[in-house]
Amino acid sequence: MTVGRFAPSPSGRMHLGNVFTALLAWLSVRSQGGEMLLRIEDLDPERSKGEYIEALRDDLRWLGLDWDREMPLQSTRAAAYAEAFAKLPTYPCYCTRSELHEASAPHASDGTFLYAGTCRDLTQAEREQKRRKPAWRVRVPDETVRFTDGVFGPQSENLATQCGDFIVRRSDGVYAYQLAVVCDDGFGGVTEVVRGSDLLGSTARQIFLYRTLGLPVPRFYHVPLLVAPDGKRLSKREKSLDMAHLRQNHSPQALLGRLAHLAGLTGNDAPVSAAELTAAFRWDKIGTEAVIIPADF
Repeated sequence: MTVGRFAPSPSGRMHLGNVFTALLAWLSVRSQGGEMLLRIEDLDPERSKGEYIEALRDDLRWLGLDWDREMPLQSTRAAAYAEAFAKLPTYPCYCTRSELHEASAPHASDGTFLYAGTCRDLTQAEREQKRRKPAWRVRVPDETVRFTDGVFGPQSENLATQCGDFIVRRSDGVYAYQLAVVCDDGFGGVTEVVRGSDLLGSTARQIFLYRTLGLPVPRFYHVPLLVAPDGKRLSKREKSLDMAHLRQNHSPQALLGRLAHLAGLTGNDAPVSAAELTAAFRWDKIGTEAVIIPADF
């Protein structure tokens, strides 16, 4: 059985781009008669706010995007992440952000910086001389990860030359997104991951973690991003078309009808319920180009 998930973070109200992804994830699962999970990712204590958790649930219910199980909050899963962390080939990294930027070139696909391996082979004596708390990186092999994305097609990335050793635990002790989501997908039995195309660059390193931890690798579908007419991405920080605004100006059916039309699922933007869209859903209707939101949305 297909098991999918929607995994919002409680750092603000959902915006239209979050709703777009949630809709496609929900439609994919429901069109296959599968199970839908809700996983609220409150991993970052500085950005996550309890006040937004119930707002996320309420907004999804308002949209008609239900779920069959809700996963434990990530903030309660530290022991599980620690257990997985202990199974990985890790080492402490003492580099500052400025040092990383000075010593490396931007990653070609997502703009992150490729780690030069500065702390990879420090001796114990050299580590003891450091005066700051380290982050922890996982050693990656010189290996190419290949997978086929359900929207963007065949993908490949060499872990050593295109990814580099990446952080799995921050210097403040918080486990990194890459490790947490892999652990949570394994714990939930997730077989299908639907998310924004901005996370396509994370997939190879996550596949490496699934395999290293002995977890099944799910199917991946990266959906196009919604952008404003000027080409800028939507942001929770800027309150760009967030759910507070959307609920004041649209009914659930009107909102979903417009999103379904932008996705290419329907021939017009007439109001429609999520359940009514299930029969029209097919992944081959979803394109790869960013979707421009009309100025009058």
